[in-house]
Amino acid sequence: MQGIGVRHEPTHLKELVAEASRALARLDADRLEELALSCQALNRDLKPLNQQQRAELARQSREAGGDMATFARVLEATRANLNVMNRLRSLRSDQFEYTGGNAEPSVIGDRGHGDN
Repeated sequence: MQGIGVRHEPTHLKELVAEASRALARLDADRLEELALSCQALNRDLKPLNQQQRAELARQSREAGGDMATFARVLEATRANLNVMNRLRSLRSDQFEYTGGNAEPSVIGDRGHGDN
């Protein structure tokens, strides 16, 4: 098909960002790692840009703006979920340390203040 004027372009920024959002939503660590490597390669390739390449990248950036905003929201939600999970893990750890890890938590009496 290249002979009839269709050119093969590298992955567009919009596609890269959309794929990153999907991988993050699925918690696909392997795919996220691959995408991180792709982003590193993209950053390396950005250094020697000519005017036409800069214009193309600017166009792709504008086109990917909505997907980047979505990815940012997914990333923030994932970060918030991770903070909750870490806090729960910490609370459980503190509870097991307090009870010695092998005793049942103490039950407070009927009046709820432990003066029984």
